[in-house]
Amino acid sequence: MRGSTVGTSRVISIYRAVIICGMLLLLGTGNAVAQTSSPVLGAMHDELERSMQKLKTQPVPPYFLSYEITETHEFDVTGEFGKLTNSSEDRRRQLDIDLRVGDYTMDNTREIRGGQSANPFANYSYIEVPIDDDPDAIRGVLWYHTDERYKRAQEQLTKVKTNVQVKVAQEDQSADFSHEEPQQYTESLVDIKADRRVWEDKVRRYTAPFAKYTNIYGAEAILRASAETQWYTNSEGTRIQTSQPAWHLFLIAYTKADDGMELPRYESFFGFTESDLPDDATVLKAVDKMIHDLEALRVAPVTDPYTGPAILSGRASGVFFHEIFGHRVEGHRQKLANEAQTFKKKVNEEVLPKDFSVYFDPTARRIAETDLAGYYLYDNQGVKARRVTVVDKGVLKTFLMSRTPIEGLSQSNGHGRKQAGFSPVARQSNLIVEVAPSSIQPDLKKLLIDEVKKQGLPFGLYFEDIQGGFTLTGRTIPNAFNVLPLVVYRIYADGHEELVRGVDLIGTPLTTFSKIVAADRNVAVFNGVCGAESGGVPVSAVSPGIFVSQIEVQKKQKSQDRLPILPAPLEDK
Repeated sequence: MRGSTVGTSRVISIYRAVIICGMLLLLGTGNAVAQTSSPVLGAMHDELERSMQKLKTQPVPPYFLSYEITETHEFDVTGEFGKLTNSSEDRRRQLDIDLRVGDYTMDNTREIRGGQSANPFANYSYIEVPIDDDPDAIRGVLWYHTDERYKRAQEQLTKVKTNVQVKVAQEDQSADFSHEEPQQYTESLVDIKADRRVWEDKVRRYTAPFAKYTNIYGAEAILRASAETQWYTNSEGTRIQTSQPAWHLFLIAYTKADDGMELPRYESFFGFTESDLPDDATVLKAVDKMIHDLEALRVAPVTDPYTGPAILSGRASGVFFHEIFGHRVEGHRQKLANEAQTFKKKVNEEVLPKDFSVYFDPTARRIAETDLAGYYLYDNQGVKARRVTVVDKGVLKTFLMSRTPIEGLSQSNGHGRKQAGFSPVARQSNLIVEVAPSSIQPDLKKLLIDEVKKQGLPFGLYFEDIQGGFTLTGRTIPNAFNVLPLVVYRIYADGHEELVRGVDLIGTPLTTFSKIVAADRNVAVFNGVCGAESGGVPVSAVSPGIFVSQIEVQKKQKSQDRLPILPAPLEDK
């Protein structure tokens, strides 16, 4: 299962436990130091050279070794119902090691086929590194864990060789790892500075209006400012230092309907500097809209299961493409034996209407005056980021690639990504949907009403805002998706609209894609975190609103708990 958190106007909403990582070095809120490599990268390089030299004498020496250290300096300020609940600062460093024995053709990382389903957290590790720039202390950590990884890699290679001998021939005969050109890049280190007292006052003011409504049961504002620095070096000669700040402001609130259904509303804002966040008036306007939406949703009727035409706003459409399409063009999914490989054999075939193109561009930092969270310069395998056109005028051209080759694609295209502590695989970056003028319609609502009348239905649906979604890409269970709407309207044949609640947008990819008809000019951006087997990585999606001639919705899961028995304390005042 792959999942993402998505959201409203400028950034996708997130589950509370997820942190979105910044992806761009900007001047302003961070203080840049000299553009030279730090003692951390020097210690990593020296210990890597020593380890490779010493391990050459072993009967099974490593053919590849990489170190990545990620430092995160973070400020968190949280308020609830007008009061401060948290104000904290944290700095930490985490080490990731990729050590491979065997060779590029077959190594210890190859999939063990025919066993039980892999535990997605089996390869997760948390290795702390001193935050002091002491080369000896850093090298001590690297030495110990390199030795541990080497022993583990030897054992795993034996299992791989046995699996190859006792199982049928692998469908995809490509190598296990790609050869890539060494990269050298160093950018200035950036640290974050946040005036916590200012933000403590802001989150109090942002959440105070919710306290006036006794049927709103949760209301938080979270400011998360961070600077993330990554040092990467490998045995092929790559040495990279990147450092990026990020600012996030989240508004989260929920109410409950009389039938027990929880009804959340999210608003979130993202930028690379503090000045990219909205002013107080803009935030308080968003708070007022959230309150209005919650009050309306609480008494809105529940929609029954439905199939028929629908409009997806640009925000909803971005999530739609991310879940339905994006995960299914991640390269390693075309190779793993338990993946459904929906698009593997469809290269150079039409998979979308001829006027639709989709590309992924991690080098794009900003679109429509909105910063893109999926921006980065180098991926987590030391490969330079680049634009990848996956669908050109409806025709599938390629896949997103890490350093895990697949048949027909032997090189990475800069999309090997991960959260610290996980192993990188091919992941999405900035997904951008472009539509040719011939499929642009100024009034999707008119198309929807015409289709409602043609199909003899009382109404169609309009998905205005979205919470997130998840998708299933394996073979053993239905290859489906579930997009989680927040704000949905029925649009009736006479044109009037009615707010409804309680539906999830579901379906299967090939059928749903065949029903896309047109798009509008209302391009929207969402930013957020996508969760999958290599952890949570920041992503963006840019898409216009789209008209789909047929979609399916099912009833949303809901709580069976009654509303509070006791009245809120404010009611007694």
